[in-house]
Amino acid sequence: MISAAFPRFAPRLTFDAIRPRDWRWAALFGLLFAILLAGIVDGQITRGDRGITPINSSGDFLASGILVDVTGDNADDARSKGWREAQRKGWAQLYRRLNGTDGPALTDSVLDGIVTSIVVEDEQIGPRRYVAKLGVQFDRVRAGQILGVSGRTLRSPPLLVIPVYSIDGIPQVFEQRSAWQRAWAEYNTGQSAIDYVRTAGTGADTLLINAGQTGRRGRVWWRVILDQYGAADVLTPIARVEYSYPGGPIKGIFTARFGPDSKLISSFTMTGPSPAALPDMMEKAVARMDRIYTDALTAGILKTDTYLVLEKPVEREDLPEEIATDEEILPSEIDASVSTAPAAGVQSFTVQYSSPDVDSVTATERAVAGVAGVQSASTTSLALGGMSVMRVTFRGDMAALRAALAARGFNVQEGGGQLRISR
Repeated sequence: MISAAFPRFAPRLTFDAIRPRDWRWAALFGLLFAILLAGIVDGQITRGDRGITPINSSGDFLASGILVDVTGDNADDARSKGWREAQRKGWAQLYRRLNGTDGPALTDSVLDGIVTSIVVEDEQIGPRRYVAKLGVQFDRVRAGQILGVSGRTLRSPPLLVIPVYSIDGIPQVFEQRSAWQRAWAEYNTGQSAIDYVRTAGTGADTLLINAGQTGRRGRVWWRVILDQYGAADVLTPIARVEYSYPGGPIKGIFTARFGPDSKLISSFTMTGPSPAALPDMMEKAVARMDRIYTDALTAGILKTDTYLVLEKPVEREDLPEEIATDEEILPSEIDASVSTAPAAGVQSFTVQYSSPDVDSVTATERAVAGVAGVQSASTTSLALGGMSVMRVTFRGDMAALRAALAARGFNVQEGGGQLRISR
């Protein structure tokens, strides 16, 4: 009846009428969807306003929070005088902190030989005046001889840090910059017993390391991520900030967790008078977190999950005859002797390089990444004007990596289980 009353507006509803007549429309729709999805993923990876490159994490001594206020003939002269004054004040602060007394006054030429870099925390430069808050890093070997400080004997395996920041009940890691991420990036980890593996939060970091990953328990995917960053296990320091009212007191609840199962180690609470105190709260919280993890390492809590270690255990019958018959050799010594054999698999190595400016960092990373056998090369500790640290994943042993870098035109030096490259 509808067809009779409205013959022009009632076509036959058959399967052929509703089936797409041209497969090209379906292909076009799929192409548009793929372009949209690629744009979303590309935006997630390449967005450049969230990454914070970690500072130098070598074993250098750091004296921070040094205030200088000097004048000079011009801006450059005032800044130079300010940095020299910071070196003198930094040395006095470091000696007093480690020995409890005032140390010997060193000349500027001696200080120049033991200072590795100046960390600018805040500065104001005038035509003839320089006001700044600086940090000074001292070479651990050369300064340690004067300080009378021996090397650290306790050291953890490389542990990947995932700093989770929760605000308004929404956890995040690298989705956007946060005070918690900045505090971990700016913390000098070189003086800690924990070998922190920190990421800048750029590139694929936002996809691989996120709050959702910390809730997963599957060891296979964790092993893939840890191998990507050259780590043996994972640390998850969590910060949750609560605001009382706009401009009012703030409260921070901090939790230290460890491992794929997010094992709780300890927690604490800190307060601040206003949101302006948040950066200082985060800085102090990171230092306290480091003490918690260090105490856990000493107590034997930070034990790497056996399911994260895929290497085949060393059997006694596989050892050389002179080692297998020696009953006095400790297991740790056996492992060390066996590990000296060249490995054919992918390994991670620490490479130091000079980084006078940002362009040199990018150029060095690209050059090393282009070396045959290198899987990845990323800066883990940045020290502009000094020596930065790069973590290189390479298929082969250190000798092969050294030869490959030399073939690429680098001058390579080896020492202390690390490589140092220069042009």
